Amino acid sequence: MKGFKRGILYLLFAIPVVTQLYPLLWLFLYSLKSNEEILGGSFFALPQKFQWHNYKEAYEMGSYVRYLGNSVFVTIITMVFVILLSSMVAYAVSRFRWKYNKIILLIFMMGLMIPMQATLLPLMIIFKNMHILNTHLALILPYIAFSTPIAVFILSGFMRDIPGEIEESAFVDGASIYRIFRSIILPISVPPMMTVSILTFITIWNEYILARTFISSERLKTLPFGVYTFVSQYSTNYGDIGAFLIMGAIPVILIYFVLSERITKGMVAGAVKG
Repeated sequence: MKGFKRGILYLLFAIPVVTQLYPLLWLFLYSLKSNEEILGGSFFALPQKFQWHNYKEAYEMGSYVRYLGNSVFVTIITMVFVILLSSMVAYAVSRFRWKYNKIILLIFMMGLMIPMQATLLPLMIIFKNMHILNTHLALILPYIAFSTPIAVFILSGFMRDIPGEIEESAFVDGASIYRIFRSIILPISVPPMMTVSILTFITIWNEYILARTFISSERLKTLPFGVYTFVSQYSTNYGDIGAFLIMGAIPVILIYFVLSERITKGMVAGAVKG
């Protein structure tokens, strides 16, 4: 009976693993095929000959380094400001007792209900009047605005459960609010901050609609634009597209594993401090 239960448990764990890993494995095999194999309908078959040159072409023709640098710059700047702003807002609405804290939190939660696509036209007009269209600032500002509400929601829920005795002891020792926030609250809040960082990174890294709307210069385009390098009026290099998608997914996978390890360490540190 125990073996049967263990088998069911392994099966339940295997289902999400297979469903998550199989698309990535399929895309990897897709990237190593020729156009003839792909158009011939052999989607699930192994490549007859591994087309490693697809990755060389994706790297060179897809302007991978330039687009990668733009994506890294926009994503890192956005993550820094989202963590900074959301942590301060979450601390104010969850740890302070003041008249409008619930209203402020409600305003940020309303931001979760606004679809990004509904703001394209007003943002276009605003950025045109501000003369920041076709700049990275036109991406960073809305990215921060749309990423902050969920970050505030996650961080405020965590900070609300931090024992008040920690702050009381710090106040008795003469620490200011800013010192408490910097030296106590932020270190304890490392786990949810890592979660916010992962969510923000994945969302911004794969975002295309705003980047397509506000950026027209080849010099400023982000990584998702590289796919269209291999699409022309009369032909499409499907293998190169698969290779470029794999190359674009590698930073996300690496960042996820790096931050996952930090989450574990942060949880242990937070448990000890709490």
